[in-house]
Amino acid sequence: MPLKPTAIVFSLRAIAALALAGVLGAAGAYAANNTVTGEKKANEFQTAAPYAILLDADNGTVLFEKGADTPVPPSSLAKLMTAELVFQALTEGKIKLENEYLVSENAWRRGGAPSRTSSMFAELHSRVKVKDLISAVIIQSANDACIVLAEGIAGNETAFAIRMNARAKELGLTSANFTNATGLPDKVMKISVRDLSKLAQHINRTYPQFYGIYGEKEFTWNNIRQYNRNPLLNLGIGADGMKTGFTNDGGYGLVGSAVQGGWRLIVVVNGLKTDKERAEEGKRLLEWGFLSFEARLLFAEGQNIGDAKVYGGATGTVPLVAKGPVNIMVQRNMTERVVARIVYTGPVPAPITQGQQIAKLRVSRGDIVALEVPLQAADSVAAGTMTGRAMDAVSELFVNIIRSGTGKL
Repeated sequence: MPLKPTAIVFSLRAIAALALAGVLGAAGAYAANNTVTGEKKANEFQTAAPYAILLDADNGTVLFEKGADTPVPPSSLAKLMTAELVFQALTEGKIKLENEYLVSENAWRRGGAPSRTSSMFAELHSRVKVKDLISAVIIQSANDACIVLAEGIAGNETAFAIRMNARAKELGLTSANFTNATGLPDKVMKISVRDLSKLAQHINRTYPQFYGIYGEKEFTWNNIRQYNRNPLLNLGIGADGMKTGFTNDGGYGLVGSAVQGGWRLIVVVNGLKTDKERAEEGKRLLEWGFLSFEARLLFAEGQNIGDAKVYGGATGTVPLVAKGPVNIMVQRNMTERVVARIVYTGPVPAPITQGQQIAKLRVSRGDIVALEVPLQAADSVAAGTMTGRAMDAVSELFVNIIRSGTGKL
């Protein structure tokens, strides 16, 4: 029996939970140029950045977005993906920090001193340790270090870019298309600021042993001292990462992360006209986020959020829960309304195992999806009797006939 994508608004139980949590009439996301219909008008935030997003690093709540899904040139922000592949290889034991890679003529000419781009100035045909190459990529934005790592890990930069795209797909970065490890100009290399924010969130969560490098303010190698290019690190706003970028086609971009009171935000801006504007807009977005938002509990850990319809099971539905508490960031003193839905492909065929991922809880404001949380089966559901399964099949056949007929109207 074919399964159909299903989107259901919360049951009365779920709506009651939302009301008790105080989020009916509270916004979980804020978009450029949007207004509200509640008792108070939201504090509209404006940014000069044509592409921007502000994200809660803990639960992924989108606090602000503008042009967030438009794929644009990443410039050196692409080095986040390069670093992720290196971190993954290190974590899986495929390479070691003490491994040394050769500085090829290609790496030297395209990313080293002759290139007149950001570089660690590694000497031609020398060998450099992986730990130094990583620091150079992150702190100095060194193009030669990126190419050396790409060649050392994958044989050549083209093969490494293929791995970058495969890994991006695994991470759900749907807009990403990488063609090199450096971010140097290429007309077809693009990624959205939303996907960059997801990548930054992933790196922060997954590689705490390496994330600290992003906050280091300088790096000296081979008697050459260079400073971190991230302007947010020196502004006293709790910033501890991550990356800047610039090309003529892409403009000035920034992925930044900061912590205040134990709460981490991630900001991405791109397409700005100057490095000064990039720093100002990144700072303004972070400060606005910390000042304007607070956490609200949607559902407690283990709380039944809703039910999904079951096909061929001993029961007709299965209760859904999140893995932990579900929180969302909302603007203080606002009376905006959020819409929460459980989205899944169903009915879900039995048998179902407790803990099996079934659906997503999607919380949105207007067209903006502020938060998505995976939902899993709270209980196991065994296969039903032959009679029950036959009745489900007839029921689904009838429903599909109605759907098909409705679609032709």
